Amino acid sequence: MALPPAKTFEDLIVWQKAHQLVLNVYKLTRSLPKEELFGLVSQMRRSAVSIPANIAEGFKRRGRADKARHMNIAQGSLEELRYHFILCGDLDYLKKGTAAEQIAEVGRLLNGYLQSLQASTS
Repeated sequence: MALPPAKTFEDLIVWQKAHQLVLNVYKLTRSLPKEELFGLVSQMRRSAVSIPANIAEGFKRRGRADKARHMNIAQGSLEELRYHFILCGDLDYLKKGTAAEQIAEVGRLLNGYLQSLQASTS
């Protein structure tokens, strides 16, 4: 059974999961050392927020190519965030693998959404 078309970006499951990821990043970064507040904490939050923000912006773009570009930007921010979590694990700031499944899920959803946009342009 197909879902009805999304009326707002908030209807998109990929946006919902990305938003939950942001909330988790904010929660997790509270436990990082205070000296990382303007470094790693800031970078992690910025890259995390960029994911659902680009999904939201891309949702309203008229052309499929422009929509796809924003989804690709979101993918780039997700990979940046993935690296930040790897670094946090290697620095023993967070348990290795923290948020890995959540990041992987958002990645799969983003990839699927991007592929559907690209398939509809061919």
